[in-house]
Amino acid sequence: MQVHRLGGPGDFDPLLEQARSARVVMLGEASHGTYDYYRLREQVTRRLIAECGYSFVAVEGDWPDCDMVHRSVTGAPDGDADPQTALERFTRWPTWMWANTEVARFCRWLRAWNLDQPEPGRAGFHGLDVYSLWESMQAILDFLGEEDPASLELAQEAYQCFEPYGTRVEEYGLASRFVSARCEDEVVRLLARTRERAAHDGAGSFSAWQNAEVLVGAEKYYRAMVGGGPQSWNVRDTHMADTLDRLLERYGPDAKAVVWAHNTHIGDARATEMNRDGMVNIGQLARQRHGAENVVLVGFGSYQGTVVAASRWGSPAEVMTVPPGRAGSLEERLHTLLPERALLILSQSDRPDWLTDEADHRAIGVVYDPSFEAWGNYVPTRLGDRYDAFVWCDDTTALHPLPASPSTPGEMETYPAGV
Repeated sequence: MQVHRLGGPGDFDPLLEQARSARVVMLGEASHGTYDYYRLREQVTRRLIAECGYSFVAVEGDWPDCDMVHRSVTGAPDGDADPQTALERFTRWPTWMWANTEVARFCRWLRAWNLDQPEPGRAGFHGLDVYSLWESMQAILDFLGEEDPASLELAQEAYQCFEPYGTRVEEYGLASRFVSARCEDEVVRLLARTRERAAHDGAGSFSAWQNAEVLVGAEKYYRAMVGGGPQSWNVRDTHMADTLDRLLERYGPDAKAVVWAHNTHIGDARATEMNRDGMVNIGQLARQRHGAENVVLVGFGSYQGTVVAASRWGSPAEVMTVPPGRAGSLEERLHTLLPERALLILSQSDRPDWLTDEADHRAIGVVYDPSFEAWGNYVPTRLGDRYDAFVWCDDTTALHPLPASPSTPGEMETYPAGV
């Protein structure tokens, strides 16, 4: 193990050395509402793109919303001149995950950097998640209406299948348990058609194909969600891993990806209690699919501070106090061992026992109650097996949400909630 004090972007050199020969770097966060994680992750990502040739950033967000940002940062003719304008149009709760000043600053930098590059070499910004059923449906209808009217009927059939459930698509999952209410055939036929077009056409067809993949994933997700257990989580993370692989193929054989997501998604599930519960995540799947030597998983954590979160699902965001890490946790140990800001390179040799022993590791979702710290909000973890590197911030502050569009509550997420 190596410990490096962090004071500026240049101090990430040891991490960039790891990343130069990798194909995927996943940068985590222990919450969705901490300024320090977003800011440090931005510093690393700028260098990965500018110095190491990384091709795109893929985030734990919805494909249609992130596609607006992608068009802006790549200078597409129909893209916003300011990426913040696109971020302010995010409507699915919790908007603050991506509609915040930290992401806006990075996207403005990315647009400026891209506009100095030839179009084929511009770095993209994409969403990996599975929740945008209706938004993806509308995007497909709009695309086919303009580009492929002959296939519009397929999309309309899928739309009509889900329409009785309105925006409460979880009711579709419940109905599918008791009656023949499944829309699987309709979305699979639509996927086959958009996949066929994407094989021959340009970026617009690829985006329609991805939106169709979202419909397939969402249909599976809502059916699995009502059954409980780990299956809906696995559907979601497998969808995100599949989307990442499609993007790597789309960008070409030399493509490299940066992923931004919660630690619970990017830290290898096999090194946590998630594995015992039968759960997988994108960090584990990336290592298995691309080889551990081609994937760098970077976790983030802190001892105390403030965070933006909500007290219950769909509630307004608020700034909450994050209490000191509880006794016996990784956070407590790192607080005693490390400087205020530090980078740990977790090599497979020269590892102290506490890197391979299981200890509690804090995970804060978009729904958070600090009073649960005594018995919740932690994931038992073998830190040295879960990540390849770890960024430590002893005392952190809350991020800064943008004045985004009024948000809708969105769909309930599965355990671990809100990550």
